[in-house]
Amino acid sequence: MIRRAAAFALALVVCFPTVKPAQAAEGPRELKWAEMMPPAKPRPKKPMTFFSGATPSSEMEEEDTGPPPPPKHYAEGEWMSLKRRQPGADLPPRIVEELNGQRVRIGGYVVPLDFEATTIKEFLLVPFVGACIHVPPPPANQIIYVKAENGFELGEMFDPVTVTGTMKTEPAFTGLADAGYSIDAETVEPGAE
Repeated sequence: MIRRAAAFALALVVCFPTVKPAQAAEGPRELKWAEMMPPAKPRPKKPMTFFSGATPSSEMEEEDTGPPPPPKHYAEGEWMSLKRRQPGADLPPRIVEELNGQRVRIGGYVVPLDFEATTIKEFLLVPFVGACIHVPPPPANQIIYVKAENGFELGEMFDPVTVTGTMKTEPAFTGLADAGYSIDAETVEPGAE
């Protein structure tokens, strides 16, 4: 009897192999903010200083830049109407192309862009509280433009959320800040992990 049961179990294993985890429906990738920044490019070497044994170049001796220009003064309140520039705003955003098309789950904070009463439909997801509102915006590769078709209710303005959806590496230009990534949200849940 025991031999028959063992032989039957062995036949099942041979005939019907178990489903591997890779074959099962995969959940979203748990994405961290640091993974959205491409590796840093190597910096060029600084020229050697006089004390390191190098001799100054003739260009440096001839060039006299004079005193620096005086700082620009703005009329009272004028600086508030200036567009805040993100670090590296004059360059295309440095993004990780491999994230394009991946289903991800990431936590962060909401900066609302489009809402009806208390339902938010479009927002920027940022890694820290107050980004884009109280301080200059982070670089574009640290901002995600999110569209939530049905919208969601946010309890408090500075409560964290977790967004699940398909990541796109398409820059989005908003009046508040430029985003290097965008997500069409499947779900927006209160709280971040």
